[in-house]
Amino acid sequence: MMKEVKNGYRRSRGDGRWRRLAAGMQACMAILFGSAFLCHCARQGAPQGGPKDSLPPVVMWAQPAFNTTNFNGKRIYIAFDEYVQLKDQQKEFFTSPVMKNKPTLLVKGRGIQIDITDTLKPNTTYALNFGSSLCDNNEGNPLNGFRYVFSTGPEIDSMFMSGYTVDAYSKDSVSKTLLFFYNAADSAFLRKPYLALSDPQRPDSVPAFDSTLFNVKPAFIARAENNGIFIAQNLKPIDYRVYAIEDGNSNFTYEPGVDKVGFLDGVYNPAEQPDFMAWFDTTRMYMTAEPQIYLRMFMDKGFQRQNLSSSKRPQQHKVELYFGAPNPRIDTLVLEGIDSTQIITEYVTRGRDTINLWLNVPSEQLPDTVKGRITYWKHDSINQLQPVTQQLALAWKYIESKEEQKEREKQEREKERAERAGETYTPPAKPNPFQYKLSAKGDVNPEENISISFDYPIVEMDSTRISLIRYGEGEARYKVRYRLSQDTVDMKKWILSAAWSEGQKYQLMIPDSVFLNVAGERNDSIKSDFTIMSPEKFGTLTVKVTGKTDGACYVLQLLNEKNALLQEKKYVHSGVYSFRFVTPGNVKLRIIEDVNANGEWDSGSLLQHRQPERVEIYVPESGDELIVMKANWDIEITVDMARLFRPLDIEDIRGQLRKQEMVRLERLIEERRKKALEQQNQQNQQMNSSSAGAFNPTGGFN
Repeated sequence: MMKEVKNGYRRSRGDGRWRRLAAGMQACMAILFGSAFLCHCARQGAPQGGPKDSLPPVVMWAQPAFNTTNFNGKRIYIAFDEYVQLKDQQKEFFTSPVMKNKPTLLVKGRGIQIDITDTLKPNTTYALNFGSSLCDNNEGNPLNGFRYVFSTGPEIDSMFMSGYTVDAYSKDSVSKTLLFFYNAADSAFLRKPYLALSDPQRPDSVPAFDSTLFNVKPAFIARAENNGIFIAQNLKPIDYRVYAIEDGNSNFTYEPGVDKVGFLDGVYNPAEQPDFMAWFDTTRMYMTAEPQIYLRMFMDKGFQRQNLSSSKRPQQHKVELYFGAPNPRIDTLVLEGIDSTQIITEYVTRGRDTINLWLNVPSEQLPDTVKGRITYWKHDSINQLQPVTQQLALAWKYIESKEEQKEREKQEREKERAERAGETYTPPAKPNPFQYKLSAKGDVNPEENISISFDYPIVEMDSTRISLIRYGEGEARYKVRYRLSQDTVDMKKWILSAAWSEGQKYQLMIPDSVFLNVAGERNDSIKSDFTIMSPEKFGTLTVKVTGKTDGACYVLQLLNEKNALLQEKKYVHSGVYSFRFVTPGNVKLRIIEDVNANGEWDSGSLLQHRQPERVEIYVPESGDELIVMKANWDIEITVDMARLFRPLDIEDIRGQLRKQEMVRLERLIEERRKKALEQQNQQNQQMNSSSAGAFNPTGGFN
């Protein structure tokens, strides 16, 4: 079913045309309830063993009636055609606008009793949204999107606005997002100082930020469905500021640093938005629509309070520091009895909020508890950054594993047995604790080179003792020149690169004691044979990039079908870039508009009212974002960045969604076809098995 909802009306709200158009969505729901009721009637007398009930409850009547005006009561009762239950009402049920005291819900008979415990505002349209909490009592079939609407004034606000919420980076739809609509007339509350942003060097420097989500109650709340589409009903024909939060804790409140957030620049009036189509999605079983607005969600870490949330010592030579917000300012860090030059600092995360301190000190010189102090800038009770000094007590104790305990007890028994026999007991050699991971095994991608990852940072290395040999024809062996360098991201990872010959066999030899780590451990000898990949077994994706400007910078990311990163090209400008050695299968091309040319995606800021950097998935004319790669194939695509990153237009968003929906439906049909075929094959096998065991009157069984 499909219904066109027109929002372009600019005359008085009492006009007859307006009333007819604004009733479009309610007509859709009425038809849905009616058809479900007819189906319910047909199944009331179904015999036991019939088809499983898959229909939601149907509304029979309500007291007061739906869309009651001049409402002044305290109790509402809604009756259904069968017994119902409430599930997850704390997460699903909400009111719009928010009531200070939430109504209480009680299942009573074949219906729901709603008691209003708050004082209602005059001349206000209220909507009680049940989400998917209301279900039938037998099978738990939810009545998705059920709402009860009333007004304390003479009219029901009945404007509509639809939209789409999407993760700004992954481009995946964000489900169950809460949409907050604020009356733009309250814009006086939009700018207030936030002390957490004050500059420690200039305490009087307090920039302004968008405080709408903290200082103003939304005039209206809507919720997106699982596909990220929302239909906001019962709006006024006024200007709104629109925000979205993911609400991970289901408390209907924005929690900075916990919930994703999105916002629209400017104001939006539902009466001035383009018309949109709304329909019931029979595959998802809820209403959906063409979006009129588009919100990109992101995690704003600028609100996080700075503190040293945790400090621990998981290993004898390792200290971990965890901070509550990125980029902590540390003035001093002292560990008693340890020279600062013997402390190796590893920044684990991009924002440096997780720090590893590696102690390059002999094990016998490290006490069980390392004491020290750290002076850093922390947010106080009024969100002002202040320097504080915190004492550290970092304890570590070796804990024997079950396997080690069993081995120790075994050796003790063998020693006792040898002593009773008058023999000399020689304990077995302990395994070398030096740990590493070497990628030089089997087939190696020449563009990724050879990686060696260690458990501890390396403090000494004699790379001249390492040899790399290439096998030629017959008995020929050729010594290969190589380069060993530390990885730029992971300090415990080293990369061995060379001028590789594709399809050739190699041998890597690392003698013992080449590496020494901070724990004082040295490696045993390492030997590995491997083959450099031949390009004929893989595909190549060549991307011809035309930038928006000569200096425009981008990041190209090759993903697999599950959005895992396969390869990446940073600092991309106009030119030709190739992804080689792509494993046959389906891939995607994700592109980041790297505005500040730092080689990374930058999130947005609600503080500064700044949108995140744009990310787009390359979609060819076919509409399917998946690119099919085959062995020994060279696929070329051209990406015009000016076209890909042109200003967002709602018709473009609608077009993308239509193509995605067609692809989704095609895949759904294919999955159902395969499932039906499998079921048919199983039935045929059962029939053949039954026929083989059937009784034959002439003797025996068939």
